[in-house]
Amino acid sequence: MDFEAAKTLCRSFPGCTEDCKWDHDTVFSVGAKMFAVTNRDGPSAGFSLKADDARFLELSDRPGIVPAPYLARAKWVFVTPEAQLEDAEFAALLRRSYELVFAKLTRKLQREILDGHAVGSPTAGT
Repeated sequence: MDFEAAKTLCRSFPGCTEDCKWDHDTVFSVGAKMFAVTNRDGPSAGFSLKADDARFLELSDRPGIVPAPYLARAKWVFVTPEAQLEDAEFAALLRRSYELVFAKLTRKLQREILDGHAVGSPTAGT
């Protein structure tokens, strides 16, 4: 998947916020909980994202996908450009990462995000 297309997809998820952390990483979050991380300068470093517990080992056994540094214990994988995933599969992994993180939010915050009133959402206060 094209780097800009992946970032655009992340931004399209309800309640997604984007900020720079650790001086060089773009972090996509929902409800102040991150669901995807990439180098802000380009795709050469790849994307880190949360995986289903059941798929973590399967994904990290594939070429170009490794346990994410610092986050592997929380079942995050690091998808390198060498993974050569089809666009649809990579989009599904990003979407699933968002869904896993969103599901851990309080029901109240989930409702606020879906209603477009959560703090930090693009439509907050409108």
